[in-house]
Amino acid sequence: MNKNIIILISYLIFTSCDPFGDSFNNIDDVIYYEASSMPPEQILIIGSTAKVMTWNVKFGGGRIDFWFDCYGDRIHMTASEVKDNLQALADFIIENEPSVILLQEIDVNSKRTAYIDQVQWLLDNTHLSYGVYASQWQNQFVPSDGLGPVDSGNAILSIYPIRNAERISLPLRSDQDAITRHFYLKRNILKAHISTSLTPFWVLNIHTSAFSQDGTKEKQIDRLVDELDGLNVMGETFIAGGDLNEIPPGSSQTSNFPDSICEDEDFLADDYDDETDWLDDLYAGYHPAISLDDYLSDEESHFSHTTNGDGFWTRKLDYLFTNHPNGFSNSVTHQNTMPLSDHAPVSADVYFFEFWDLGSYSWSEPGASIEYSCIEEGCPEGYICDSTGCYPSQCYCMEEGLICTEDCGGSICVPE
Repeated sequence: MNKNIIILISYLIFTSCDPFGDSFNNIDDVIYYEASSMPPEQILIIGSTAKVMTWNVKFGGGRIDFWFDCYGDRIHMTASEVKDNLQALADFIIENEPSVILLQEIDVNSKRTAYIDQVQWLLDNTHLSYGVYASQWQNQFVPSDGLGPVDSGNAILSIYPIRNAERISLPLRSDQDAITRHFYLKRNILKAHISTSLTPFWVLNIHTSAFSQDGTKEKQIDRLVDELDGLNVMGETFIAGGDLNEIPPGSSQTSNFPDSICEDEDFLADDYDDETDWLDDLYAGYHPAISLDDYLSDEESHFSHTTNGDGFWTRKLDYLFTNHPNGFSNSVTHQNTMPLSDHAPVSADVYFFEFWDLGSYSWSEPGASIEYSCIEEGCPEGYICDSTGCYPSQCYCMEEGLICTEDCGGSICVPE
């Protein structure tokens, strides 16, 4: 009899009202976070840029060779290993200063990562202040190689307040037996609203199935497209992204990647031969951080994943999309992060807002105002004063938020 089945039967005998032990929190809940030390509240001002980043951080595992990659046999990390790897992630995040970051494969209460809440740790050790988390793998007992309790999923961290977050369940794999499916990952879209007075927008973070052989991944991608289409029809601005476990249309290599050494069919994830059009709707409908033309002109420079930490990135799996009419600029696949994860982060600027520290303005009294003009005051180095657009000349801080005049008499600093 399979040793995992024996372990499972033994476990069921000695447990009572919760035989499968998967009730940390309701898996449909979203957990809200704040940094332990909060800076002054920040707002968004129309007319400048903010950096958005997506990163599968491999549960803070760095380049340790784990059993599921078939390069090693590690299952658990020590607390010191986890903290060292998290510090390396934090150093990179601080250096690059994203305003919003979409994280996949982040643990909050797992034996494999010494039960460290990685969302809280990153908030407490970076410039980011707010976070939301949605679990996609949550069990008190996983009958596989002593893995033990696990709680891992998607997170969104931000310098801006996050409101109205939602966990959207994605289709489950149908090519697994009932017991395996129970203990397996429950994929989701983490959707959150960045609530600001002038430029509110939605952020959607997704991590699709890597190993399914039944078309589940396509259904999950289609579910994301449906959600984005709904927001777009309502006139809502969004930024979406994550680890789609899919290569771009037109990729020159679609199977037999050099880093794929697993022989176990449960961990084969390197054949995209029949999936070459699964991202067509995303590319056709919305602005990608890395355009398809840019990618196809130099594919290797945009690769973002490899299971071989001693090699080089072999394919692109990580994406950002937006419906903002300005699209993205300054898009980068950070391939210098090989020691930090099996995925490289992707970042891009969105040209529609900038944050300002409310502490620098005397806005404690209702009705206090700020004039939007740079003609007399000038702009910081690297920016020029733009008065050609329609910018309000004045905004007032009211209880319901910022209320701006409807004229076009203002001016703002924009990048040169």
